[in-house]
Amino acid sequence: MVQTNWVKAELEQAHPSLAISVEAMATQGDKILDVALAKIGDKGLFTKELEAQMLLGYAEIAVHSLKDLPTNLPEGLMLGCITEREDPADALVVNTKNLDYQLDTLPEGSVVGTSSLRRLAQLRHHFPHLIFKDVRGNVITRLNKLDAGEYDCLILAAAGLTRLGFGERIHQLIPSNISLHAVGQGALGIECVQGRPEVIDIIKVLEHEPTSQRCIAERAFLRELEGGCQVPIGVNTRIEGDQLILTGMVASLDGKQLIRDEKRGQVISGEAIGIDLANILKDQGAGEILAEIFASVRPEA
Repeated sequence: MVQTNWVKAELEQAHPSLAISVEAMATQGDKILDVALAKIGDKGLFTKELEAQMLLGYAEIAVHSLKDLPTNLPEGLMLGCITEREDPADALVVNTKNLDYQLDTLPEGSVVGTSSLRRLAQLRHHFPHLIFKDVRGNVITRLNKLDAGEYDCLILAAAGLTRLGFGERIHQLIPSNISLHAVGQGALGIECVQGRPEVIDIIKVLEHEPTSQRCIAERAFLRELEGGCQVPIGVNTRIEGDQLILTGMVASLDGKQLIRDEKRGQVISGEAIGIDLANILKDQGAGEILAEIFASVRPEA
């Protein structure tokens, strides 16, 4: 809702005569909090209900955290706009007894809360002496569990903490050599109905081209690997002049296998860069790692 209301305010400022209303609803990912995300699937886990409203004609747009938006959208819908990205890094948040520690100095056996297989795999790879425990719920719920002593620390998206006003809880931004972020992390994606150019014209005022170029490459990488937001696939992108550099990673759940490489090319060729890097990782064994993961975390009936 914070993200949606930000989009609403920005559109109203750009289009003063535009009337905008917000229809709030819970998604499957919001409702099921007692099962790990990977076990309930990720095909539209946080988007399906919103997409139904658009396809039925009850809404013109839906605002998503881009990292939650599948790379293949339902027929009749499209990604109309990508907003300027907040810092896409993962963040370490600690309880008061661990304020003297950084991620690499946490005592052996410290309990780390995360619901992301991507974070889990990378952190297990680098810090096998830590204990990892699933954590669900919204950011406030997770912080309350941390402060109650259920966890020694949490790994959360820096962008989400900042947007919700909890930026002061960020104890450490985790460097990309430890944890590559999720595809699209830190950016908002505005989904809309195809064949409505008047809607696209309205929302395009929020388009941020450098962010869009980076996220197009990241989403192409993920799509080519046939992955979703609940598999251990991480990325990092940067733009240097007219060059876009994409780093990608695939890891096994236990963190023992981790394949990482990078590809660069013209900024305008983000789609091709993402596809090429995915195939480079496949040649190094990423396909076999992902096939094993898909078999082990197949959604429960």
